[in-house]
Amino acid sequence: MKQWFKAVLMCAMAVGLLGCIAAPIEMTPQTEQRLSAQPPVRFLLTFDDGPSASSWWNPTVTVLDSLKQNPLQANIKAVFFVQTRAPRAGGSDLGREIMRREHAEGHILGFHTATPWHSNHRSLDPAEFEQSLVNGSADIAAITGAPPVLLRPPFWNYDKRTFAAYQQHGLHVLLTDLSANDGKIWGFNASPRRRSHMLRSMSEVRERIALGELPVVDGVIPVVVTFHDLNRYTARHTREYLQILLDSARETGVRVADQPFYDDRAALMRAAMARTVKDDTQPVALPGLWNWIWRGNSE
Repeated sequence: MKQWFKAVLMCAMAVGLLGCIAAPIEMTPQTEQRLSAQPPVRFLLTFDDGPSASSWWNPTVTVLDSLKQNPLQANIKAVFFVQTRAPRAGGSDLGREIMRREHAEGHILGFHTATPWHSNHRSLDPAEFEQSLVNGSADIAAITGAPPVLLRPPFWNYDKRTFAAYQQHGLHVLLTDLSANDGKIWGFNASPRRRSHMLRSMSEVRERIALGELPVVDGVIPVVVTFHDLNRYTARHTREYLQILLDSARETGVRVADQPFYDDRAALMRAAMARTVKDDTQPVALPGLWNWIWRGNSE
């Protein structure tokens, strides 16, 4: 199983490096008319895998600084899906310090892992998996004063068993609408086609918005965007990514709210909860090749 998974990941990385990105979906008059009846969107930013434990040019700190100060909107709030016991992340003194900063600055700490590595929850034996949920919730509660309510499964992978366990622990699965596909941490981690990729992805989301598939919360449509704050390339280009989101929306005909990003933790939480997966039978669309990888493997 592990060898198969590694082979699939290698294929996925190879396809990603080839940069085979389709052109944006052309907007039809019917889509344009439907879109005009929909409220504007607001981008709900999320970051996976951190916080970084690096004492040298820490990428998570760079992301936080960029969200706090940038040319588009000050004090942007995001959801950080953290690895609370990974030695290169939240299992370090520096990682815990950064998580405290994230909470103090109004961001939301969501659960990602509580194992030493980026473990697929489905690969853990039942006792180990249960203990990881207990540990992760306790780790986050020790910082925020309350257990987490948002969760993103590693590799986007869950099944009926793990989903039921999430629910028992009061955890709600939040997936994504747009992904920077920047999960590459070591080796080649740049994204030379980040603009064309986001443009294509935005056009796909626009079709869903036009069909009324995304909920309205507080007068706007929350569009979930995923980055990885362990990626130094992402960290260096965070401000540029914010601009790319606005440019891609404009070029695809998606109307953005006057306040394009969330700057209030309570509003961010309301929006995130509205976008969570309600039950394990709900059809979902995963970024990149993950739909293909996990298809037929969810029982």
